[in-house]
Amino acid sequence: MSTSILTSTPTTRGRRLLVLAICCFSLFIVGLDNTVVNIALPSIQHEMGSAASGLQWIIDAYTLVLAALLILSGSVADRVGRRRVFLIGLVVFVLGSLLCSLAPGLGWLIAFRAVQAVGGSMLNPVAMSIITNTFTDRRERAQAIGVWGGVVGISMALGPLIGGFLVEAAGWPSIFLINVPVGLVAWVLTYRYVPESRSPRPRRLDPIGQVLMVVLLGAGTAAIIEGPGHGWTSPLILSLATVAFAALLVLPWWELRTAEPLIDLRFFRSVPFTGATVTAVCAFAALGGFLFLNTLYLQNVRHYDPFEAGLWTLPMAGMMVVFAPVSGRIVGRHGPRVPLLVAGVALAASGVLLTRLADDSPAALLLISYALFGIGFGLVNAPITNAAVSGMPVAQAGVAAAIASTSRQIGQSLGVAVIGTVVAASATFGPSAGPAFTEASHTGWWIVAGLGVAILLLGALTTTAWATRTAAGVAVRLTPEHGRQTVAP
Repeated sequence: MSTSILTSTPTTRGRRLLVLAICCFSLFIVGLDNTVVNIALPSIQHEMGSAASGLQWIIDAYTLVLAALLILSGSVADRVGRRRVFLIGLVVFVLGSLLCSLAPGLGWLIAFRAVQAVGGSMLNPVAMSIITNTFTDRRERAQAIGVWGGVVGISMALGPLIGGFLVEAAGWPSIFLINVPVGLVAWVLTYRYVPESRSPRPRRLDPIGQVLMVVLLGAGTAAIIEGPGHGWTSPLILSLATVAFAALLVLPWWELRTAEPLIDLRFFRSVPFTGATVTAVCAFAALGGFLFLNTLYLQNVRHYDPFEAGLWTLPMAGMMVVFAPVSGRIVGRHGPRVPLLVAGVALAASGVLLTRLADDSPAALLLISYALFGIGFGLVNAPITNAAVSGMPVAQAGVAAAIASTSRQIGQSLGVAVIGTVVAASATFGPSAGPAFTEASHTGWWIVAGLGVAILLLGALTTTAWATRTAAGVAVRLTPEHGRQTVAP
């Protein structure tokens, strides 16, 4: 059975690699915006007088909207055309970036970050669908997915370095302005070279499930971020928590009773898929917390300027650049087990080292812990994506990848919200932050270490023969007419 309708099929390997490069190029700026803003937070705080919760919202407004809309955007793209939605997403992303650079105040900046994310949500899952349908060979597809996952990780790794240079050279608005020319070039390349495709049987939209997802993520994150400021027992926080909990209960109930749900809960009977989803949450929660605490420590405690702070993250970025493609090749040839196990150990070790952080910690402690984090995070991305789509029917691979991508954004949002809130309960985030902030951050670093341990355990559990059998069983149940449909590698 055909899994997509294409107006022009890339027949040569060179043309397929060009499509992959264009998708990765477009996703690079989306991934970059996940992390580039972190390094600018102290500058934005100084100019706009933001409290700790405001800094958290600058990050989470972007990641939450991405998380809430990724699956919807993927479904719409399957219905109306993947290239068409991809092109619209680039336009919205560029517009949101331009508006962010012109934001007159904190509230406007947070709102425009959400606009950016609306555009970004149309790029991430749609690119995966384009790649999945462009690379039909089993091995080529696995390698392409590995490259895609690596680019996402590399873009996020380079964010602090690129952001530090831009903030120091031209101020914080420049981190958004840079997206405008890059996004326009990506639009031209996409229009010229990426073929149009759509699903022959697009999934129906699930508006109730979509609303429940938005309510769950929005209310839950708001309760966590605003809890310290308003009081955990205040009417506002209790109301938000109650609404989030109600959405958490109703969402799976509804999804089990609708014919084509936003999130097909049958996917979670596959242990590798469930493991990839939870691993994505853990890894990106660690990343969100790491970047949030690290940029405040380097600039507000050690008083480095933005460019110097970005340079300090070079070991992390360098290790990600080295190990992300290595991980993709290992996954393509030998499977996800080794990268996941090593990633868990490296992330846990980095977190443990940073629990020893002091205001005047030696350079060796910082550089080693940053390098370990880069190794761990560089290794984890490709196996997450591969495990999410491996064994799934090709018609379902895009949805599975969208859920994995959603898990990434949820993880990062939770990392910033939870770790930032835990630290904010005991210390201030301003330029006068000192020993109190450093001491309070130790709890956050223990959380990062615990997330690394969780990834290690998940990697060991979800790559067993038993786990593989559960994925095969799910593929059979998801495939119409008992397996006549193509199954993704």
